[in-house]
Amino acid sequence: MGAYRSTHRYPMDILNSTQSSEFSRALMPWALGPIRLRNRVIKSATNEGMAPRGVPTKALVQHHRSMAAGGVGMTTVAYCSVSADGRTFPDQITLNAETVKHLRVLTDAVHREGAAASAQITHGGAFNFLPQLSTRYPMSASSGFNAAGVLNGRWFKNAMTRDDMARIKQEFVSAALVAQQSGFDAIELHMGHGYLLSQFLSPKYNRRKDTFGGSAEARVRFPAEVLNAVLDAVGKTMPVICKISMFEGYKGGGTVEDAVVAAKSLSAHGAHLIVLSAGANVEAPWAIFGSQIPKGVAGATQSFMMRAATQVLQWQQPKIEFHDLYLLEAARRIRAVVDTPLAYLGGVKSIAGIEEAMRDGFEAIVMGRALIHQPDLLRGFEAGKKTRSGCTACNLCVPMMYTPGGTRCALTSVENSALNQLAACD
Repeated sequence: MGAYRSTHRYPMDILNSTQSSEFSRALMPWALGPIRLRNRVIKSATNEGMAPRGVPTKALVQHHRSMAAGGVGMTTVAYCSVSADGRTFPDQITLNAETVKHLRVLTDAVHREGAAASAQITHGGAFNFLPQLSTRYPMSASSGFNAAGVLNGRWFKNAMTRDDMARIKQEFVSAALVAQQSGFDAIELHMGHGYLLSQFLSPKYNRRKDTFGGSAEARVRFPAEVLNAVLDAVGKTMPVICKISMFEGYKGGGTVEDAVVAAKSLSAHGAHLIVLSAGANVEAPWAIFGSQIPKGVAGATQSFMMRAATQVLQWQQPKIEFHDLYLLEAARRIRAVVDTPLAYLGGVKSIAGIEEAMRDGFEAIVMGRALIHQPDLLRGFEAGKKTRSGCTACNLCVPMMYTPGGTRCALTSVENSALNQLAACD
């Protein structure tokens, strides 16, 4: 596939004259590695829950088409696994020959709306809730007790061997090539939130004694090797993005100082963009969202496993109150030492928030919940009809991915029929 070039432009006369030059600059075309996007606003990867049995649905296509129609420069399809064992749940996309035709429907729909599409590719490692694996225990950076496996009886994990690492690295390459065949314009390597690559970055998970463990410089080696391999495979025509957790948010987890080392390494190895997130799915999900998991969420999930997990997390979570740009202080520390383009993520809900992140030198703005609440939010900003999202950061959209309709805003969604939601997009 050739490099994506958006033909859609934002005419200057639709920009409200009172909007700042920083906001206007965020809406102008820009180069992301080998491609050109129509603006600097990216829809973040937020697990959609719209691929039953691993098959992308019409609902998934519509979800991302609506983001593209709403004005973002690029939308990110969440959690595309590099292998069957790499999934966290059974109903997730695995990038293989069978999914190409379905994903091509999605990327074509996004392109028709003038936006680009990014595939977030990853492997869950020890964080998975699959009923079956090809191995007795899941893989991780180190062996030992598996906190994520308590809920499904998979109490232990195995340390990856060098052969395992070579195989997984090739799986990332193969998945990137499938994404390219499926019409995606960019690849996002998920190295945060407690998945396999972040298990190597994390001092809590990575206790290896070889060259891939110990110091922060050593812990980033395997993720950097994966980055190099994917860049070699597709990097000339597709930007390769890395998403990291700047801090994990729990005792013994990764810190901003660790993330500085990781970001410097990924920058030196050629990442086209680094998305700055935070938190860990098992130990500190509230750090991802900058706010608490709401009470009553467990009732929105279908399985006993997820209800139990939600209750445990609610007991453990600290008192935390959402505020705009809740990751900005940590992100500024990365910005100060890394030259590679950086994307700010975390509590961007307003024109003022976009302006502040742009002034701080971030090349892209990544938004999640605000766009789930209102996919055309950016259009409202452009036209001067809105200055702020109505999203309350209630986080009720998070458990929605475990329900038949998939991820949606609890405040604004209207249930569609099961036929429309679950029909395969072929």
